[in-house]
Amino acid sequence: MAEENEIQSGRQFRRFALAVCAIGVVIQLGLTAYYLGMGHKAAPHHLPVGLVAGAEQRAEVVGMLEDGGRFRVTDYPGAAALTTAIKRREVYGGADLTGDAPHLYVASAAGPAAASLLRSTYTAVLQQRTAAQVAQLAEAGDQVGIVVVRSLTTPPQVTDVVPLPPDDVNGVSLGFLTQALSLGGTVASMGLGRLIPRTRRSWRRGVAHLSTLILYAVGSGAAVLWSMSWFGIGSGANHGEMLGIFSLISLAVTGSTAGAVALIGPAGAAVGAFYFMIGTVISGASILPEFLPAFGRRLGENLPTGAGVQAVRQDLYFPQAPIAQHMWVLAAYAIVGCLLILITNGLPNRKDSTSEVDLDLTVRLEGPGVESISRSNSDFRGHAEPEERGNRGSELAHRGHPEPDPGVADSAGDHVDRDPDRGVR
Repeated sequence: MAEENEIQSGRQFRRFALAVCAIGVVIQLGLTAYYLGMGHKAAPHHLPVGLVAGAEQRAEVVGMLEDGGRFRVTDYPGAAALTTAIKRREVYGGADLTGDAPHLYVASAAGPAAASLLRSTYTAVLQQRTAAQVAQLAEAGDQVGIVVVRSLTTPPQVTDVVPLPPDDVNGVSLGFLTQALSLGGTVASMGLGRLIPRTRRSWRRGVAHLSTLILYAVGSGAAVLWSMSWFGIGSGANHGEMLGIFSLISLAVTGSTAGAVALIGPAGAAVGAFYFMIGTVISGASILPEFLPAFGRRLGENLPTGAGVQAVRQDLYFPQAPIAQHMWVLAAYAIVGCLLILITNGLPNRKDSTSEVDLDLTVRLEGPGVESISRSNSDFRGHAEPEERGNRGSELAHRGHPEPDPGVADSAGDHVDRDPDRGVR
């Protein structure tokens, strides 16, 4: 007899294959549109920058910077206040126009794209200022000396307040680390989602599930921290703090994914896939949040991937910057996921499904009382499931080879009475 899910005809196969191809094309089309929509021709949206300048200079420069909504300018009283703001990640960089020569401050560790944009934009602004000053001198009929020309054409001095480490000149390491944590957490959640249901539901199973997730999170964070040391990344960071952040990122991913699986079943694994395929793009690791569309930025910073990237970046490169907001986001995902695991395992099993492992293994995992409870529940429903499973083989054998009825003639034709009370006659 053919199995219920077996394809019976070529027509059925073609319909199934066509459906699979159509679904794959739709998913690929959606992901392509999403990736290009987020990363194609990325442009800044109100990128925060600082400025130290007099009233006249400020009026001249701010209009150029804020034109089109690309930058958001904040005034600072001096270069020291500006550099402090950069180290606290209040701004991505800024310029000091009060000295004899303009001075540009950037932080490539905050994002190479932002530092490159600040350099090019500020150079363009200075060129416009230089052209305007030369035009004014020409209109006045003054002769422009060599010293003036040099001062007008000399490129601005640039100070990288928080540079990237030499082994990470492109600043892409955070993106790779986030992808590794997201993928590893998703795989672990899916594996535990298949393992845990093989024991009967109880609060002990919930505690065991949660303990396994926490242990995995710490191990995952240690593995990532160890692999970073191979490439000289984060060598000067506080390893205890980094281990805590990585572990919390892993627990936020695995806990929320496992909680979704415990709540709605295998379909909950889509949460982990969402973190990996969608969340890593808008996490701010490769594309800065200010370069994303508004929706992508708001969503990214409230996902475990986005909050994790920002927490790791600030702990690695900007120790003066606050990370409490990002840690609360991670903690919220971890706590909600862990509570879902505990609650769903503590609730009574309405289906009362039988464990797929041997009963003696279940007793070892959950205590000696589970066998008597299982038998009493089965007797209450009117049948004993363990005995039924144990006698199922003998019942099938009885159906295939029925015992002869008493009183049937033997091979010699004589009647044999097999009644044990009367003996054989």
